[in-house]
Amino acid sequence: MNDAALIERIAARGDGVTADGRHVAGGVPGDRLAADGTLVPGPNRAEPVCRHFGKCGGCQLQHVAEAALADFVRDRVVGALAAQQVVASEVLPALLSPPRSRRRAALTAIRAGKQVALGFNAAQSNQIVDMRECALLLPDLFSLVAPIRTLLAAIAPQRRPVKIKLQMLDQGAEVLLEGVRADGLDAAMALQDFAGAHALARLAIDQGDGLETVWQPEPPTVRFDGIAVEVPPFAFLQPTAAGQAALVEAVACAIGDTGAVADLFAGVGTFALSVQAGRKVYAAEGARDAVLALTSAANRARALVATEHRDLFRRPLIPAELDRFGAVILDPPRAGAEEQVKQLAASAVPVVAYVSCNPASFARDAKALVAGGYALDWVQPVGQFRWSTHVELAARFSR
Repeated sequence: MNDAALIERIAARGDGVTADGRHVAGGVPGDRLAADGTLVPGPNRAEPVCRHFGKCGGCQLQHVAEAALADFVRDRVVGALAAQQVVASEVLPALLSPPRSRRRAALTAIRAGKQVALGFNAAQSNQIVDMRECALLLPDLFSLVAPIRTLLAAIAPQRRPVKIKLQMLDQGAEVLLEGVRADGLDAAMALQDFAGAHALARLAIDQGDGLETVWQPEPPTVRFDGIAVEVPPFAFLQPTAAGQAALVEAVACAIGDTGAVADLFAGVGTFALSVQAGRKVYAAEGARDAVLALTSAANRARALVATEHRDLFRRPLIPAELDRFGAVILDPPRAGAEEQVKQLAASAVPVVAYVSCNPASFARDAKALVAGGYALDWVQPVGQFRWSTHVELAARFSR
């Protein structure tokens, strides 16, 4: 076997790539591709830890050893920047969230007769892999899967998908069921019994006309730097506590002890509340329920956080507004922040801390910032979605 058959890297979708550019499903750097198309294992393979691996779409990379997995996460960032011809002064080693640490997930269930299949979809398919174990979810969330399967046997419609959203909050688990049929006293009692038996923080259902909260003993909260935010149903949170801590630390490092800070795409306050001590923060967010939750939390804590409900895609902050701040935090959705970045590139803001869940859109925005006079000081890759091809990061730009 020649060097052309050596698998050198993992592509963005999880295939191994040989030195001569062939894509090989299941390939890991260090493996070799034999003449008959079989893989000769190399030193960077691992034994998958879940019986569903290979079928379930929740994980693509359980066969990759830890060091090679971290290299993949870092290389995704390096490759995206190279594609845009952006040079970072430093790309740090990736930080990976540990197994069984995911605190939020969206699963699907379907009922056929008396049987309910519940889990992640199969890879590149609408078929549901009936989950009997999971190395991703927090154990307290996974422990709800079997009881939810039993509950859905009574309230799920036949052969129509039900969406199950799970999230761990301060008071316990939140469960949202979309697409169920819960008419009548028996269904109402079953929901109450389920919520009480599992000490849920919140149980909400959607029968087709919007979410209805059926169990909520007290307002569910999540805390940022000790400040409790009463979060709306399935509010966006970072998927793991370890990943959140890594991103918050990176943002705090990026902005340093600068004075007034703007947090754009602020959500429920992950970064605004985590960095507000000792400084003024302006937080803008387009989702009304999220910004209301952040506003209430900041007011209760008497934090110096001024909030605005603002669509930053249609109405980004312009340089005259941006130049009031010593640093700007950006945490946009997967599409990036193209319009806001154009305004930042024309501003005099000294530091931008950019948090991204998509290396490709980040690299596009980074190119615009660098063209506007910023230097990309460093990038911190973060692998919160362990064993998946999904990569997040935090980065520092400065003038």
